[in-house]
Amino acid sequence: MTSLFVRRAGTLRRGRCPLVLLHGWSCHGGFFEPQMQALGEQTLVLAPDLPGHGRSAGRLAPTIEAGANALHDLLAEDGIENAAVVGWSMGALVAWSMIERHGAGRLSALVVEDMSPKVVNAPDWQFGSRSGLDGDRNAVFLKAIETQWPLLAAPTARRTFASGAPRNLLSFAEREMRAADPRSLAAMWRSLTAQDFRDLIPRLELPVVLARGAQSQLYDAGAAQWQCSQLARAHLHTFSASGHAPHLEEPGPFNAMLGEVIDPRRSPN
Repeated sequence: MTSLFVRRAGTLRRGRCPLVLLHGWSCHGGFFEPQMQALGEQTLVLAPDLPGHGRSAGRLAPTIEAGANALHDLLAEDGIENAAVVGWSMGALVAWSMIERHGAGRLSALVVEDMSPKVVNAPDWQFGSRSGLDGDRNAVFLKAIETQWPLLAAPTARRTFASGAPRNLLSFAEREMRAADPRSLAAMWRSLTAQDFRDLIPRLELPVVLARGAQSQLYDAGAAQWQCSQLARAHLHTFSASGHAPHLEEPGPFNAMLGEVIDPRRSPN
């Protein structure tokens, strides 16, 4: 059995691809509740808690690679062959890692939600975190996660959304993030900032939707534009009123986009 705790909604339906939703760092599958409700009326929707997060914390190593293997196991155990996968932030790294380790044979499409294939900036890479995160700054942030996480939860929540996000959305994100285990978060952050999928991107043959928030405080347009230039089958979809989490900030338009992705007859690719 899969080691991941998984939220489920809906059932498999003819003519619709099942949908798998992979959350971001310091969050959990419950951050996709608007998609579970809306898309669960159209298809089977799975929203696992990734390693080190939510109810999966402590079940397996808090690494991107462990998440990739567990995701592959989940798809295999459920007999899913044509999943549309949404990778939000860290979730995109898990999806890319699964493809790198196990292939894309069980996927029909990939939605990359506001993420860069390499988070840490370097002399040869300027499209990582727009905070200017580099190796030295990352070492400082890692230590802060382990020792000061309750204080970091509020600014982390604020940076997840566009400036002026609704108070209830900020309160929800801050509360859920603060409840996460700092040691697990630090381990997963160490793993995710070690990833570099730039070589993988040009090799992807499946349809990819790059869903970016125009007001993202974490990644600028260059990260999505670079990916679009490297992919064989890419569609760039910008959410003008969103920051790093369009699925929460503009759930209606985001769900409409996903409705096209899970319907092979309407897919933009």
